[in-house]
Amino acid sequence: MKILVADKFPARHLDRLQGLGLPVSYEPDLETEALAAAAADASVLIVRGTKVDRAVFEKGRALSLVVRAGAGVNTIDLDAASERGVYVTNCPGKNAVAVAELAIGLLIALDRRIPDAVADFRAGKWDKKEYGKADGLFGKALGVVGFGQIGIEVASRAAAFGLRVSAWSRSLTTERASALGIGWHPSPLELASSVDAVSVHLALTPDTRGLLDRRFFGAMRPGGYFVNTARAEVVDEVAMIAAVREKGIRVATDVFEGEPKEATGSVESELQTSPVYVTHHIGASTEQAQDAVAAEAVRIVRTFLSTGEVLHCVNLRDQSPARAQLVVRHEDRPGVLAGVLDVLRRAGINVEEMDNQVFRGAKAAVARVRVAERPGDAVVSEIRSQPAVIHLDVIDL
Repeated sequence: MKILVADKFPARHLDRLQGLGLPVSYEPDLETEALAAAAADASVLIVRGTKVDRAVFEKGRALSLVVRAGAGVNTIDLDAASERGVYVTNCPGKNAVAVAELAIGLLIALDRRIPDAVADFRAGKWDKKEYGKADGLFGKALGVVGFGQIGIEVASRAAAFGLRVSAWSRSLTTERASALGIGWHPSPLELASSVDAVSVHLALTPDTRGLLDRRFFGAMRPGGYFVNTARAEVVDEVAMIAAVREKGIRVATDVFEGEPKEATGSVESELQTSPVYVTHHIGASTEQAQDAVAAEAVRIVRTFLSTGEVLHCVNLRDQSPARAQLVVRHEDRPGVLAGVLDVLRRAGINVEEMDNQVFRGAKAAVARVRVAERPGDAVVSEIRSQPAVIHLDVIDL
């Protein structure tokens, strides 16, 4: 077994990985094409931004666990991982504060036009009259689109600036919003039409792709502020640019269409010819956040190796396909469970999930075997008749 770390990782947390007892290969400059070959003999793969495509799972026959040292998993082929029985996990919430800090910073920058003022000063231009026209944020209404951990962190910081916060999220209820002291809107459109500024914190899913479209920007108030520190794909960039030109919407974004995959190099975007403020996809890039994410990645690997539990797994079925559960109380000795499984195999009944707990003294155990269909009376009788089976219950699920 080997752990492969295929992105930059803090040195002190690399030391902690090495203390888990497995060889650790640290190759932070791997390109996507080279990753499959490097991961061929790895059991655990840790990545940050490197794309993990189908080829990695096809060549990495020993691969059991992929850890994304970050919040999203959109750079990992989840279908390919699931087909090969590879767990995929991430580190949710560990960079929430960093992203929230950038979102608030961009909101202030929009109101005070800080980037423009700095650029003019560096160009030798002084215009105190122009840059003294900010509205101020106190008392304005901020709408948070997507209310996970990052959205919550943004809301708390916005409240400290005197903003009135409301939110929309599929998981947010009126009761929870009230308990958190924020407003609630039943749809993104109703939120957009009710606030002075919007901050986006949506995960990228098939349902959220392109969600903030022409209708959304059409619902925003003229001159409103729009901040995106989530994913470029949740926004219709053409509609956003049109809103900037036609409605005077002020935009600051940390993500955009056609963003370079490399950390450094040249960049071309239509946003360069607009007044949009663009940062370099750095929302989670603080030393504090990266340290917290790395620590969580180590915890995930340690837990997996010591207990088999997979923290924050994202590619298991939400609902088991099992339709019945066999509760087998049995003597704790070799061959008992093999005999039970052989009966099920000959009956053509698929085992979906199972676990086995041993009692004190290691004389008896209870196995819970969840199967795709309820076994018939003959199968149940055959299992019960085995000498080491103490008792069998069959429960419909």
